[in-house]
Amino acid sequence: MSAEAVSAPVPVLPPMRLSGLEPVEIGAGSLFVNIGERTNVTGSKAFARMILNGQFEEGLAVARQQVENGAQVIDINMDEAMLDSQAAMVRFLSLIASEPEIARVPIMIDSSKWSVIEAGLRCIQGKGIVNSISMKEGEAEFRRQANLVRRYGAATVVMAFDEKGQADTFARKTEICQRAYRILVDEVGFAPEDIIFDPNIFAIATGIEEHDNYAVDFIEATRWIKRNLPGAKVSGGVSNVSFSFRGNEPVREAIHTVFLYHAIQAGMDMGIVNAGMIGVYDDLDPELRERVEDVVLNRRPNYKPGEPEHSPGERLIEIAERAKGAAKDDSARLAWRAHPVNERLSHALVHGITDFIVVDTEEAWQAIRAGGGRPLHVIEGPLMAGMNVVGDLFGAGKMFLPQVVKSARVMKQAVAHLLPYIEAEKLALLEAGGEARSKGKVVIATVKGDVHDIGKNIVTVVLQCNNFEVVNMGVMVPCQDILAKAKVEGADLIGLSGLITPSLEEMQHVAAEMQRDEHFRVKKIPLLIGGATTSRVHTAVKIAPHYDGPVVYVPDASRSVGICSDLLSDERAARFLDELAQDYARVRAQHASKKAAPMVTLEQARANKTPIAWDGYTPPVPKFLGRRVFRNYDLAELAESIDWGPFFQTWDLAGRFPEILRDEVVGHEAQRVFSDGKRMLQRLIEGRWVRANGVLGLYPANTVNDDDIEIYADESRSEVLMTWRGLRMQTERPVIDGVRRPNRCLADFVAPKGVKPDYVGLFAVTAGHGVDKKEAAFLADLDDYSAIMLKAIADRLAEAFAERLHQRVRTEFWGYAADEALSLEELIAEQYRGIRPAPGYPACPDHTVKRDLFELLRCEEIDMQLTESLAMLPAASVSGFYLAHPASMYFNVGKIAEDQVADWARRNALDRAQAARALAPLL
Repeated sequence: MSAEAVSAPVPVLPPMRLSGLEPVEIGAGSLFVNIGERTNVTGSKAFARMILNGQFEEGLAVARQQVENGAQVIDINMDEAMLDSQAAMVRFLSLIASEPEIARVPIMIDSSKWSVIEAGLRCIQGKGIVNSISMKEGEAEFRRQANLVRRYGAATVVMAFDEKGQADTFARKTEICQRAYRILVDEVGFAPEDIIFDPNIFAIATGIEEHDNYAVDFIEATRWIKRNLPGAKVSGGVSNVSFSFRGNEPVREAIHTVFLYHAIQAGMDMGIVNAGMIGVYDDLDPELRERVEDVVLNRRPNYKPGEPEHSPGERLIEIAERAKGAAKDDSARLAWRAHPVNERLSHALVHGITDFIVVDTEEAWQAIRAGGGRPLHVIEGPLMAGMNVVGDLFGAGKMFLPQVVKSARVMKQAVAHLLPYIEAEKLALLEAGGEARSKGKVVIATVKGDVHDIGKNIVTVVLQCNNFEVVNMGVMVPCQDILAKAKVEGADLIGLSGLITPSLEEMQHVAAEMQRDEHFRVKKIPLLIGGATTSRVHTAVKIAPHYDGPVVYVPDASRSVGICSDLLSDERAARFLDELAQDYARVRAQHASKKAAPMVTLEQARANKTPIAWDGYTPPVPKFLGRRVFRNYDLAELAESIDWGPFFQTWDLAGRFPEILRDEVVGHEAQRVFSDGKRMLQRLIEGRWVRANGVLGLYPANTVNDDDIEIYADESRSEVLMTWRGLRMQTERPVIDGVRRPNRCLADFVAPKGVKPDYVGLFAVTAGHGVDKKEAAFLADLDDYSAIMLKAIADRLAEAFAERLHQRVRTEFWGYAADEALSLEELIAEQYRGIRPAPGYPACPDHTVKRDLFELLRCEEIDMQLTESLAMLPAASVSGFYLAHPASMYFNVGKIAEDQVADWARRNALDRAQAARALAPLL
């Protein structure tokens, strides 16, 4: 059966699908969609003036600017009394059609005249949105217009407006929307996902009591629509809510920010909004935010029965002018600018503010210069003093990692400004004297064969922020290069990082080579070990014995400063090394005396395999057999499947998501970094900074020889494309309720050859193409924070790609769970049928199978490769297998015995040493 012959089943509730030149999907989990409002003659005086003067080309620049600034849809309205609205709409849309930068996004045709809307529908490319239709002229006209919109293939905004007028209360909004929904879906046959309700956003804080609940009514109506009208979206004109404060832009911005914060939580999908008039909720002045929130949510916190009360609107008016004045002269926000320059530098470093850093650095330099000092003294003096404050706050738990990385961005920009002066003196940094000399030099690298470096880069930034000089050599660095660089640089410490298990062996090799080299052996230069697969026990037992110098496990970035400081301190080093030696001796003794888990023979383990009754089970047949390639997969679709939990671990913020956002200790910073991450995600998607490619294969398969899975070219099962050689749990399993738990192997979940025809899937996905180029641009701008954030988001997208593709395999391509309807939370919790084991993980600890997997899937066609140590390139990549049996589950192979190592070596045609190297963590 060919892949091309199969059409995917229609999901129960598909997302809204729009398009300009490029497709856009809006569904559950989508980010809020900004609809650009500036190409509207009724909302923008400047745009209206251009159109009235016939300056349509200048009008195009407004549209282009909106798209560049992040509008995902642009609203176009030509309803002006002095215009031929229909002709103007046709002309402007025709011009847009020839501008790919604008035409790539969907168009919203906005008019109160049906003739203008219909003329616009005839012009647009792709699938746009009509804004709007309503029942204000009765149901008959509503049906007629809806049928025409449907015929033109557009989505539509439905105003909460009927024969009695606009809906202003919750009851009226929900009544009209429900009535319109039933007509559209049940009578007209309109797709529910193409309906966008606008439940009317009206001005609040007008002084009229009946208006006080308008925002609450909109928010609650939004919540009701999302629960009761399946598939429907919600939109609105956001600027209306703040109309009573026109002329006071800071208050209006605060109202928009607070209103959207609550409306989006209630389910608002999109809005016509000026992105420049929205702030960051957490960054609002606390007093202003509280009073705005009282207005938006119609709260009366000071009300006491029997006493006169200030209304929320009056309380906001009390501080409105102050807020306006503060924004105008920035006196409150910029009070720190009145401090002496050294304090200003410290403030900028602590708060990550780059706006004035060049000016302040220059001022500090001129002051030092006047006293006969050198430009280097600015770095050694006020800048290092500021960074010491950052280091102290970080060490005290009063600053968190994301803030420290932002501080590093400020420091780098200050140093970059001073470098020309330093070079002009022809004096290198190391020649400088003074009290604030570098605490030490660290050469740090990701070892050969490994491409992961987010953690290493964070350690680099943290050490630099604490006055260490760091030489970051990057990824996949051979041992000889690391040691050569350490000699040339006169390194005081060497740091090694690695994520995959083969990196552990490479770290042992580096330690052994340091022992062989007199330079390191005599000086006993410390070796630091870090990365996801490393551990204190492994460092003590496997790496430290290879080198006489200190070998120190660094569990996370926050510990790196203390460890490096202790190692290089004249006062503390001896005590630190003595305690380290004692600790490692205890660890080795405990490891040696640790009672090994009882093992069974491989034959006994196979006899106790997972019990599956194949007679009563028919393996589902995939909808197609063979490969399917996915190029430039829609990043917005992948964003909907992101599991944000590991994102916070990247930034050393501990806690479960979303509870971490409310954590008493790290909650505030978690919210900030989450906001930055979502903003980076949106910029990444809109700017198409990265490309996501994937490849999927579904093939006939059967288990042979107990532990191996043969994968066949076709249903004849005569040609073996590859053999996936499994590993089996070999520890003695416990007896529970009189039944011994099985010694599992992944091959248990595929039908034995000759019993039933079965199938497996293979996949490889990446969201890493383009990351290196954009990262280099951020680093060139001295912006480590954004560079690290970009990689963290790319990793999340790659994992989301794996999750989304597995979901499509279950529901479409293999189709064994076509009726699956799980929430994102349920997907992340893996509450679905089947598993997605990946090489290197506990159920499939063997990395070597990646070679055959990549060869069979021809991964080079989607620009994915393997390093010699079997790390995937690009780094933001995931690969693995699909198993469909309902009993399939994840487990930990754990330690294996010599008979299984020998058997696995024989099956793979390897000698004992090669097999032992590949399976080292299991021995």
